[in-house]
Amino acid sequence: MAALAVLGSLQVARGAGSGPGEPPLQPYPPGQHGPRHGHRHVRDCQPVKYGNLTHEAWPGDNSTGGPVAVTRTFVSYVHPEGSERKAIYGHFTFVRNPLSTFSVLEPGGAGGCRAQRRATVEETAKLRKCLVAQNGGYFNMETGECLGNVVSDGRLVRDSGGLQNAQFGIRKDGTMVFGYLSEEDVLDQSNPFVQLVSGVVWLLRDGELYINQSRAAECGDTQSTGTFDRFINVISARTAVGHDRQGRLVLVHVDGQTESRGVSLWEMAEFLKQQGVINAINLDGGGSATLVLNGTLANYPSEHCSFDSMWRCPRSISTVVCVHEPGCDPPDCSGHGLCEAGRCRCDSPFWAGPACDTLDCGPANCSLRGVCSAAGCLCDAGWTGSNCTEACAPGSFGQSCSQRCRCQHGSFCDPVHGACSCPAGFYGTSCEHECPLGWFGPSCRSRCACDHSCPCDPETGSCNISHHGALQELLHRAGQCLASQEKSKDKFLLSESSWLSLSSALALLLVLSALGNVGLLLQGRWRQHRDYRYLPLRDINGDSPHSPTSAAWDHEDVQEPEDTKKPNQEFL
Repeated sequence: MAALAVLGSLQVARGAGSGPGEPPLQPYPPGQHGPRHGHRHVRDCQPVKYGNLTHEAWPGDNSTGGPVAVTRTFVSYVHPEGSERKAIYGHFTFVRNPLSTFSVLEPGGAGGCRAQRRATVEETAKLRKCLVAQNGGYFNMETGECLGNVVSDGRLVRDSGGLQNAQFGIRKDGTMVFGYLSEEDVLDQSNPFVQLVSGVVWLLRDGELYINQSRAAECGDTQSTGTFDRFINVISARTAVGHDRQGRLVLVHVDGQTESRGVSLWEMAEFLKQQGVINAINLDGGGSATLVLNGTLANYPSEHCSFDSMWRCPRSISTVVCVHEPGCDPPDCSGHGLCEAGRCRCDSPFWAGPACDTLDCGPANCSLRGVCSAAGCLCDAGWTGSNCTEACAPGSFGQSCSQRCRCQHGSFCDPVHGACSCPAGFYGTSCEHECPLGWFGPSCRSRCACDHSCPCDPETGSCNISHHGALQELLHRAGQCLASQEKSKDKFLLSESSWLSLSSALALLLVLSALGNVGLLLQGRWRQHRDYRYLPLRDINGDSPHSPTSAAWDHEDVQEPEDTKKPNQEFL
């Protein structure tokens, strides 16, 4: 029945003649936003009591106990005792620690103003997980362009160039600022704005209504149907941002519909003053006024839905003011933790600091023998332990003593590099080899000095040793072999004196032989030089009648031709 009652009331409202849309609530003519004059005009025209200061600053609340925000629903009466008495309803939201819990968001997320994007408050609020979200600054209804100054989470999204409209911002030190800002104020980096949004009309200044002064500061040069006065005086849905004396941020939303229900800016300012608000500016309202709590629409929008004018739908708007769980700086806690209630919970016991960006391995700081890491101390080579106070145990070496030594025969392993220092009697990379025969000492660098080239003790070099069985048998066989070879050689060996005598005799024979040869040579040469002549044998041997030989020779002498006879012919 309740559902039917609600439906019936909606039908009555539709039957009452509510159109498909409502008159636009705009402070300036189409195509124009903000006055033509600059900041100096605002400063010179404001009341003298404020001097040259055109804005108010208030320290923001920084408490951390209790909920981030409290939203209260109200139904109140304005002009409660007069004939103009009327009921208004809406919501107040009181926000703690606004520096960490409040943000100005671009429509549809980062880059929305540059893209001239429009989105509902619900869509933008879900991206940031807003606990409370309201519409924010003004925008061009035709193009979607964001208007005024916009700073979102420390990023300057839009600079209005000194446009003089009411501003609300939070500086880096947590100070809340309300009022009119020069371009130098907006761009100041000594204490920069981390959040900034532009409204229209400064409602309350230091607890007093400031609408007339705002009209002089913000009114344009020309007015049309959307004149500044009408914008101030017409009743409509309104939104505002302000603060109380505790430094809590106050977001206010009043339901309404332009010219039908809601409040004027005079009524809005008076109502905020009664609730203890000190400074406040007016944000976009009318059909843009939207409140979302925990991702759910919580107000009655004045825009009719495009698919059926019987229903009301939220308008797609520009910037959004958002209350969220406290943020961390940086939001991802440097990649080493999770942001919970504005504080980084580091995911390692060795990451510390508000941003989880500092490695802390305790006061010992790894005893200056290692490096602190997310897993603890990474000890230098040769050291281990939670604070790198323990030297490597025998058999291990390297960083944090994580490697095993390969040294053999009880050799020493360097705890830093793992190099093996071999004991006497062994050598090799891992001291795996015993000294070869004839060598001894550390790394087998010394030669044995035993008689007859006998091997020595590989450790001490002592010649008085008894070798192990296999080596002893090998040496015994080698000795027998050498002994047999020596005996064979003795059968044919001569003594030194014998060799000397034999060599002397042979040398003498060689000398005599040489002398004989020289004599024969000389004799032969003498015979070659004798004068040989032909003489008949009878002249030599004498005349003999019985000699046949002589007769023969006589015959030959008679027969010999004359031309063959040559006196003094030699015969060799």
